[in-house]
Amino acid sequence: FFFFFVSLFFFFFLLCSTPFCIDMGRITGVKAAPKVCSKTSAAPRRPFEKERLDAELKIVGEYGLRCKKEVWRVKLTLAKIRKAARELLTLDDKDAKRLFEGNALLRRLVRIGVLDEQHMKLDYVLNLKVEDFLERRLQTQVFKLGLARSMHHARVLIRQRHIRVRKQVVNVPSFVVRLDSGKHVDFSTTSPFGGGRPGRNKRKKLASAADGGDE
Repeated sequence: FFFFFVSLFFFFFLLCSTPFCIDMGRITGVKAAPKVCSKTSAAPRRPFEKERLDAELKIVGEYGLRCKKEVWRVKLTLAKIRKAARELLTLDDKDAKRLFEGNALLRRLVRIGVLDEQHMKLDYVLNLKVEDFLERRLQTQVFKLGLARSMHHARVLIRQRHIRVRKQVVNVPSFVVRLDSGKHVDFSTTSPFGGGRPGRNKRKKLASAADGGDE
């Protein structure tokens, strides 16, 4: 009996000292690995530079952006693309990495409509501007196609799920429209502007008008 109690004591001691316990089929007490996320925007190093502040304010008003963080997000994307292009330009013209990654980068930029097919060279990537990427936003495309009265109206239409790209309803104003999808941007089939069900206020007016006619 002595050995039985000793072994039972050690069993409970090991069970209580384990860093986790099984509860309802789930393992608790074990910390998950930290999620590593890359930055989507980078604040400027000089926050009070007058020329940059005026330029960003002009861009925000021209493209109907919500805040300057949307400008910084595009700037960071452009900086990463230009950095990749500069690194590839340092390699030899016949280098396998430059041929493979360079062509992939150029095809991606042509596909989203930022670069022309006549300018499919890494040298032209260094000449890209923030405005080139902002022109491909869904908000800008909706206004350019005449579906909205202004940039701000286009943003409201997108957020209220009135706009679709092909058959998919998109409610993100910063959605990048590809070159082959530009002609498929239109009102959603469920939207009142696209022949769908009338809105809440319209239905109220129609109901009140019908009640008045019955009286």
